[in-house]
Amino acid sequence: MNSGLMSPEILVALGGVAVAVAVVSVLWLRRRRSPAASVPSAAETVATGATFRESLTKTRHGLLARLQGAFGAGKDAEARIADLEEILLTADVGVKATQRLMESLRPHARELGDVQALRQALREQMVEILMDGSPSRPVATPHVIVVAGVNGVGKTTTIGKLAHHYKQAGKKVLLVAADTFRAAASEQLQRWAQRVGVDCVHHQAGSDPAAVAHDGIAAAVARAVDVVIVDTAGRLHVKQHLIEELKKIVRVIGRQLEGAPHEVLLVIDATTGQNAINQARVFQEALSLTGIVLTKLDGTAKGGAVFAVRAEVGVPIRWVGLGEKAADLAPFDPEAFVDALLVTNGGE
Repeated sequence: MNSGLMSPEILVALGGVAVAVAVVSVLWLRRRRSPAASVPSAAETVATGATFRESLTKTRHGLLARLQGAFGAGKDAEARIADLEEILLTADVGVKATQRLMESLRPHARELGDVQALRQALREQMVEILMDGSPSRPVATPHVIVVAGVNGVGKTTTIGKLAHHYKQAGKKVLLVAADTFRAAASEQLQRWAQRVGVDCVHHQAGSDPAAVAHDGIAAAVARAVDVVIVDTAGRLHVKQHLIEELKKIVRVIGRQLEGAPHEVLLVIDATTGQNAINQARVFQEALSLTGIVLTKLDGTAKGGAVFAVRAEVGVPIRWVGLGEKAADLAPFDPEAFVDALLVTNGGE
């Protein structure tokens, strides 16, 4: 239809539609840019298989050498299953995870006579153990993350890496130095804040940690911050009074901001084996953890501990530390992780 043949009434109507479309478009763009948008999850920023393969070299070399023996020629499926059980138990996979894997594989042992079929079945069951079946994390602004862990696991460094991740995702991040037990802890966190370009709320050494957390949340609200990451003292998991102090921090944050903290992450050193599981159990009972960060995964041959922690504690692995640089913290991807363990560089 030629516009020159349109009546004035039609032109006015069409003009109204155009204005409405423009308004809707602007609102949609504002909503996409709003700080209330969901905090990036592990699934939204998946580490590549190559990253895991490079970082799990030590674990893979030890595990693959033994698996090749179990998958070797001249053995029937039941013999391979028996060998596989022993290998997994000695590879830090843990009793509970190994039992679960064997319960899934053993009934089909005769059907899995082919080596590739057995390898694929093992892969599928390993991925199933590691898959995150927990509810999605709530969307909130600010999104508050409390980070806990014992001394020496790389907790403060992990917080710096998390801050870098969210900053790179376009989020406004605030760090809160609620570890007032160690004078150097606050200074270390401030250095990380400067390094990645975010703000940090801190008090003098010896201040009440809950008071620091309170001030941090207040500052986050006043500054329209997207993500708040609260550092806490490296508590020895056998010290009950220190656990109670950590519970107080969580209570104070919850009273100040409804629904917060939205995540409680426990940082664990992947090289500590069974002790890591013990730590996770105690913290889980005290804090209802929402996720675990495994650090130093690149420097250990005990990568199988990922399965043990997930199966024994029931808390999803959210992040893994794969190096020393700010970018060396990867959202955990179960499939990429398992493939990095079971697949050689040549894809065999």
